[in-house]
Amino acid sequence: MAAAKAFTWLLFAGAVCCTVGCGRKPAERVEWTTMGTVAAFVCRDASELKRSAEVIDVFRRVEDLLNAHDPVSELSRLAPLPEEDILAQCDGGMRPCYEAAFRLMRESEGVFNPRWRGPSTLDLGGIAKGFALDVAADRLGDAEVLVDLGGNLKSCGGEWNVGVYGGSGGTLRLTPRQACATSAEYARGKHIYDGRTGLAVSNDVFSVTVVHPTSAMLADGLSTILFILGREKGEDFLRTHHPEAYAVWQMR
Repeated sequence: MAAAKAFTWLLFAGAVCCTVGCGRKPAERVEWTTMGTVAAFVCRDASELKRSAEVIDVFRRVEDLLNAHDPVSELSRLAPLPEEDILAQCDGGMRPCYEAAFRLMRESEGVFNPRWRGPSTLDLGGIAKGFALDVAADRLGDAEVLVDLGGNLKSCGGEWNVGVYGGSGGTLRLTPRQACATSAEYARGKHIYDGRTGLAVSNDVFSVTVVHPTSAMLADGLSTILFILGREKGEDFLRTHHPEAYAVWQMR
């Protein structure tokens, strides 16, 4: 959809750098496959590894309910309905994801469009992974854990240095509750579509990473919007609608 993207952070140890230095002990890490990508649970205390089971459960539930490729999922069942009926009938735990998708659609004037495939369709692929991270982080509380879902990252507790993959590279530090998401095409080719036209995006953006102080879900959706709009219009959009977030750009 307009919100599909190449996730480029922390996919595998060695492929993308995640350092937890600053005098701290090395991180412990569990990886698994879910929601069509690789997820990871990273902690500094091995005793926390057992809590990865809580994250696995959260991701499984979100995938079961919000899977646009499953004809019997809740999302597929609700897709033909108008927005107000979707919000009235959806699972209460999933409602914030639906609400955010429709809100971003209005804010971006259709650049982000969960109905980009047609008026009776629904696709939350550009926001559901970030939403799943937020739900998982809420369950984990302030545990010193970094959770990764396909390159969307959220720090539950502690500070984490994460490496930017591609272009000039560099690192960002995520503090407790911060989240980031990247949109780019160098890993998977052309696959980001403008929700207003349904056409693939062609511009001079190599990648854009959005860091949000509390919401992986918004970082996820905003990174797509900014990639489509380009740097100048994207920065204007961020200042107008989400000044709490900031973007790191890499241009061609």
